[in-house]
Amino acid sequence: MASGTPVPAARTTCKHPGCTEPAAPSTGPGRPPEYCEGRGHTRVSAWRERRQRAAVSTGTSSLADTDNPVTMAKVTGAELLRALRAEADRIAGIADRLREAAETVIDPTAAEAEAEAVRAAAEHRAAAADVRAATADHRAAEADQWRADADAAAEEMAAHLAAAQARADQAEAARATAEVDRDAAIEAAQADAERRIAAADAARDAAIAGARADADQRVSAAEADRGQALARATQAEQAARLAQQAAARDQAAAAALQAETARVRADADKMLATFRADAARDRDELRADLRARAERAERADAYRDELIQLRTEISNPAGTVISGKTPRRTMHGSQP
Repeated sequence: MASGTPVPAARTTCKHPGCTEPAAPSTGPGRPPEYCEGRGHTRVSAWRERRQRAAVSTGTSSLADTDNPVTMAKVTGAELLRALRAEADRIAGIADRLREAAETVIDPTAAEAEAEAVRAAAEHRAAAADVRAATADHRAAEADQWRADADAAAEEMAAHLAAAQARADQAEAARATAEVDRDAAIEAAQADAERRIAAADAARDAAIAGARADADQRVSAAEADRGQALARATQAEQAARLAQQAAARDQAAAAALQAETARVRADADKMLATFRADAARDRDELRADLRARAERAERADAYRDELIQLRTEISNPAGTVISGKTPRRTMHGSQP
């Protein structure tokens, strides 16, 4: 190539998001164009497209924030510059509005107002986070107290259950002792009744034998003394009847002793059933109370997890940087 021939500059790709067309060719000295022609791609439309994509990716709204006057003034100035190139008949009014927007951009009062609004919002979020952290601390303290109460109640109910079991064991031992005493009393009563019946039978047989011997002797000795012998026989029979009556009374006493033993056994069984029912009721109440206290302990764990999450959020608060460029904000959850 001959010396002195100008070399055409390489054309860059359009900077509009998603556009792959080459930028417009340069028509003179100065900074070369950065956007393509015929598609409406400009710096303002590229800024709007980037902001809209960022809003979609973060799930936030793409509307302008009126609390940021400096940022809004910059956007208004860019839009007025585009309108100034497109509408020559309204250039005077657009120039006035552009001048006002420029004054707003360089106005330190507007920048101070925006900074104050950002600072107030940050302080409000920090205060809300402190309130939530204090609430979570209080809930965690209450949960610890509930857990301590549950442990103390569990120990107390365990002691009650042990005491009830001890009373049930004592009742069982008393019932066994009563059964042993009952059996011994029945055996003694039966032995005594048998002894008395045997003695009565022996006395009756002896009396009958004596009466018969005496009657035979008297009959053989003298028939005239028959009436006396009959009287003696009658007395002997009466003695036998008295002996039988005594044996019947002894048998009735033995039956009464058996009934008393049965009553003692019934009382012991009733006392044992009462002790067992008390122990079962205490055990059921203990299980219900422990279940309720376990649920409160689970809620306490949930409150503690919430406290840990709040402390994590407080230890990493969102910061805002104010500079001459448009501030980039990162969303951390919903605004308070």
